[in-house]
Formats: sequence, structure tokens, C-alpha cells
Amino acid sequence: VQLQASGGGLVQAGGSLRLSCAASGRTFSSYVMAWFRQAPGKEREFVSAIGRNGGITDYADSVQGRFTISRDNAKNTVYLQMSSLKPEDTAVYYCAAASRAIDSRVLARYDFWGQGTLVTVSS
Repeated sequence: VQLQASGGGLVQAGGSLRLSCAASGRTFSSYVMAWFRQAPGKEREFVSAIGRNGGITDYADSVQGRFTISRDNAKNTVYLQMSSLKPEDTAVYYCAAASRAIDSRVLARYDFWGQGTLVTVSS
């Protein structure tokens, strides 16, 4: 499956952005989907994941209550609604797909990655 992330940009602290990740192929609904991010000079880290039918979601503590992950299997798209953004949210955000629904916070579990979209939050 190929993933194409979009929606990044420059936003002031306290603002909102919605990221989208469009997937190719007919098997999108068979994948656990997730968002990771990588800030300059730091390792890529887990942000959020969503189960195959959208019924189960998981969030990193740093974004819990501010970010919402969702998916539309009919459109082969996963979203990340980001609110109350902080400068420390500045990073390149990557969407990822995993065929196995275990250890969804572990980067190595993901089989496919998008190209990333840059989110910059100014103070």
C-alpha cells in the first residue's frame, strides 16, 4: 500500500490543523493505521493509532485530549485532528500502516510509511 500524507503547515500556538493520509489499494481496512512524528534532532515517536474499523484508538500522553485520530475506510483515508497546538508539536508527521494489530506504538511494527508532512507551531 502507498501512503500520501498532507495537511501540514505553519500555525500559531493554540491553533488547529487536520492531517490526512490517503492510501492506495483495496485493502486499507485491513491495516492498523498510525501517526508518528519526528522533531529535528530527535527520534521518530508514536503519536496515535487506530484499529481497523476505527473502534479502538490510542494516543501518546503528550497529545491525549488535544489530538483525535479517525479513519474513513470508504475513502481509504486516516486523519489526525490536532488542536491546542504547542511549539513542541513541531515535527514532520508520518502516517504508517501495519498489517498486524500488536504493539501499535512500536515503530518497527509498521510495514508501510508515508512521506511525511511538516507541522510548524510558532509561539
